[in-house]
Amino acid sequence: MPGENLTRIEAQERAALVTVASYDVVLDLTTGPTTFGSTTTVRFIATPGASTFIDAITSTVHSVTLNGGALDPAVVSDGIRIQLDGLQAENELIVVADALYTNTGEGLHRFVDPVDNEVYLYSQFEVPDSRRVFAVFEQPDLKAKFAFTVTAPSKWQVVSNSTTPEPTDAGNGASTWAFAPTHVISSYITALIAGPYAVVRGELVSSDGRTIPLGVFSRKSLSEYLDADYILEKTRQGFAYYEEKFGYAYPFDKYDQMFVPEFNAGAMENAGAVTFTETYIFRSKVTDAIKERRVVTILHELAHMWFGDLVTMTWWNDLWLNESFAEWASTIATAEATEWHEAWTTFAVMEKSWAYKQDQLPSTHPVVATIRDLDDVLVNFDGITYAKGGSVLKQLAAWVGIDAFFTGVGSYFQKHQWGNTELSDLLVELEAASGRDLSGWAQLWLETAGVNTLRPEIAADETGTITGFTVLQTAAADYPTIRPHRLAIGFYTFNDAQKLVRTHRVELDVDGSTTDVPALVGQKRPDLILLNDDDLSYAKVRLDPVSEAVALEHLSAIESPLARALVWGSVWDATRDAETTARDFVRLVLNNVATETESTTLRTVLGQVVLTASYYVAQPYREAVTTEVADALWALAQGAAAGSDAQFQFVKFFASVAATPAQLENVAALRSGSTVLDGLTVDTDLAWELLTALVAGGRADAAEIDAALAADNTATGAQSAALARAALPTAEGKLVAWSSLIDVDTAATTIVRTTAAGFLRVNDSGLLEPFVSTYFEMLQRVWEARSFSIGEKLVIGLYPAPLNNQALADATKTWLDANPEPAALRRLVVENLAGVERSLRVQARDAE
Repeated sequence: MPGENLTRIEAQERAALVTVASYDVVLDLTTGPTTFGSTTTVRFIATPGASTFIDAITSTVHSVTLNGGALDPAVVSDGIRIQLDGLQAENELIVVADALYTNTGEGLHRFVDPVDNEVYLYSQFEVPDSRRVFAVFEQPDLKAKFAFTVTAPSKWQVVSNSTTPEPTDAGNGASTWAFAPTHVISSYITALIAGPYAVVRGELVSSDGRTIPLGVFSRKSLSEYLDADYILEKTRQGFAYYEEKFGYAYPFDKYDQMFVPEFNAGAMENAGAVTFTETYIFRSKVTDAIKERRVVTILHELAHMWFGDLVTMTWWNDLWLNESFAEWASTIATAEATEWHEAWTTFAVMEKSWAYKQDQLPSTHPVVATIRDLDDVLVNFDGITYAKGGSVLKQLAAWVGIDAFFTGVGSYFQKHQWGNTELSDLLVELEAASGRDLSGWAQLWLETAGVNTLRPEIAADETGTITGFTVLQTAAADYPTIRPHRLAIGFYTFNDAQKLVRTHRVELDVDGSTTDVPALVGQKRPDLILLNDDDLSYAKVRLDPVSEAVALEHLSAIESPLARALVWGSVWDATRDAETTARDFVRLVLNNVATETESTTLRTVLGQVVLTASYYVAQPYREAVTTEVADALWALAQGAAAGSDAQFQFVKFFASVAATPAQLENVAALRSGSTVLDGLTVDTDLAWELLTALVAGGRADAAEIDAALAADNTATGAQSAALARAALPTAEGKLVAWSSLIDVDTAATTIVRTTAAGFLRVNDSGLLEPFVSTYFEMLQRVWEARSFSIGEKLVIGLYPAPLNNQALADATKTWLDANPEPAALRRLVVENLAGVERSLRVQARDAE
C-alpha cells in the first residue's frame, strides 16, 4: 500500500505539465476469474520535453507506446506507475495491460453469487482506484472525456457513465458495448458495472425538457425484494427539488442506480451510474431509521451530480465541499420533498453526534483539511468531512439566508460547470448573493478545529421574571477558537395535556465568550429553555439547572421531535464529557425511551445506552447495570405496540446485550417460536441476530451456525455466519477468527468486516486478553501488505476495545511511542486509544 501513494506536490507538478483531452479504454471481461484485459489510449497536451508519469496498478504490462514509439515495460513500469519522458506538445499514449479483479471493494470488484453462481462486477474508484482498471492521470483536476469499450458475456447488463449502447456480437457468447464519450469529468467518478443484473426502468422529464432514462439494478437473486417503484419515486422527487433550487438542469444524459454486493460504503456518486450497498434492498424487516437513511442516501448521491460531478474540487483538501454539501442538500431535500419530514431531527441525532464525537478526538482537523497525499484523504472520510461540514453549511445557510444560499449555489454551478474549484469560488458566489462578507466566517468555521460549548446564564426575580440572560461560549483548551453562531433560543412550557411545547422563540447572532440577550429580559421564565433551538448551529449545548431538572424528569413530554433530540444530545454530551454520571444517563434512557417516536432517535439512544452500560459505567457496577439494561429492553419489547418499529428495535438491542441465563432463555424462546411477541416476525435476518446472541452466550455452537447457513446460503447468510462463528466464546473460536483475517488474505471485504465484529462480540472480555500483544505485533505488517480498505477494517475492527482498561491504554501508548510512521496508520491507532481514555475518564466520574 505505501508505494501506491501520491502527494499533492506531485499532483500539482503534473497538472502544471499536462492537460488531458480524452481516454479510450478497451476492457475485455472474458479472460477468466483473476484478470481482465485493459487497453488505454490517452491523448493529452504537455510541456514539450517534460517528463511525468501515469498511474496504472497492473498485473502485467504488455506494451507501452508513446507517440508511436515503443517503451520497454520492464523499464518504465513498476506495476503502479508508468514513467513518461520526452513528451511532445501533443501526445498519444497506448498502454496494453492485464489488471486484477479485487474482492476488497476497490477497483473492479468481482463477486460470485452463492445462490446461482452468477458473476457480478462493479467498479469503485474513489479516491485513487480507477488506476486499478486503466492507465490514468489519477487526480481530480485532470478532467477529460472517457470512452469505454467493453467485451463481456452477451447475457450481461453492462452499464457505464454514458447511455448503454446496443452491443455487437463478439463471438463465443460474448458481445461488445462501445459507449459514447462522457462529458468532461474526473476519473474517480467514471464507472463500470457488469453482470446479469435485474433491471427496472423508468424515465422523467428534466426541467430543460429532456427525457432522462432511469434504471434501478440488483442481483437477480435479490430482485424479488427490490422496491424499485419507491426508489424511482424518491429519485423523481429529488430531481424536481434540486433542479428548482439549483436553477440548473440535471447535467448528465441518464441516471442509473445499482445495488451491488460487498460494497464498502453506503453509495458512490459515479456520474449517471450511482452504486449503492445492497443492504438497502430489504429482504427482511428493517427499522424505519434504515428506510429513512436509504432515502437520504439516494438524495445524497443525486446531489453529487451537481456538486462533485459537474463541479469538482481541485484537490482532496476540498473533499468536504463535495460531501458536506451532499449531506446538507440531501437532508433539506428529504425534509421538504419527501414524506420524511423530520429529516433534520435525524440529522441532529445521527450526523451531528458523529461530528461531535469526531471533533473531540486527538485526530480532529479543520473542515478544510490539510491533505498532503492520498493516505491523508483516505482516512478523512470521517465525521468532520461529512457531518461537521454539513452542520456548518446549515449554519451558513442560516447566516446568509436560505434564498441567498441557493442563489449563490446556482451561480456557482453556472460559472464553474465541468470545471474544478476551491472553497473561495463558492464563497464569492454566496457573498454576491447575500451581501455578507464571509472571509472571517470561513476562517473561524472552516479553517479551525474543535467544537464550542454554549451555556445559558439566567437571572430571575422572585416572580419568575427574567432579569438577565447571557449565552456563555467556551472552547476546548487545545482548540480555543470562539465562533459566531446564528442560533435560536426556545422557551418550552407545559400545556394542559402536560406536554412541553414551545411558547416563545428568539433568533439572534451569538459571538464572543458572552452574548447578552436583552430580548428575553422581562419575559416570564418558562419550564424549559433550550439553546440552539431548531439546531441551526454546530455546538454542544448545556441546559441551565432548572431546565435540566425538568428535562431529566419529563424528557418524553417534549412534543417537538427535534427539541427532544437536542435534549437527548445535550445529556449524552455531558455524559461523554464526564459532567454527569453514566448511571444517571442509563436511568434517563430507561425512564423515557418507551415513548420516543422517531426511529433514528430511538436507534441512536439505544445504542448509546448499550455503549454506556458496557464501557462507561464504573467496573464495580457494570455487570449489574448491563443486566438491568437488558432486562429493561426485554420488558420494553413486551410492552411495545404490536408490530411497531419500537418493538422491533427493543428486541434487536435486547439480543445484542443478553447475557444472563434467563435473558438467553428468552432469546432462545423467541428464535424457536415458543415465545411470541404479537406483531413480531422472526424473519431470516432477525433469526441470525438471535442466533449470534446465543452463540456469544454459549447457548449455541458451530453446528447450529452451519445449519442456519445451509438454510440461508446467500451472501448475507455468509456474512451473518462469519459474524456468529467469530462470536464463539472460546479461546479456540477467537483464534480461528483472528487467523482467518490475519494469517491469510483471501476474505472478501464484507467477511472481514463481519468477522471482526464477531471477534469483538464477547460477554467475557477476558477472551481478548491474549490478543493485545498480537494486535500490536501485526499492525505494521498488515498495513504494509493489505489494501487501505482491508487494512482500515483490521486496525479498527480487531482492536480489543472491550477490555477497556488502563493496561490496554498503556500498551497502545507504547506502540505509538515506538512507531512514528506511517501517519495514516497512527491516526487510526490514536483514535482507538482516545476511545479507551474517554471510557476511563467517564468510568472515574461514575465511580465517585
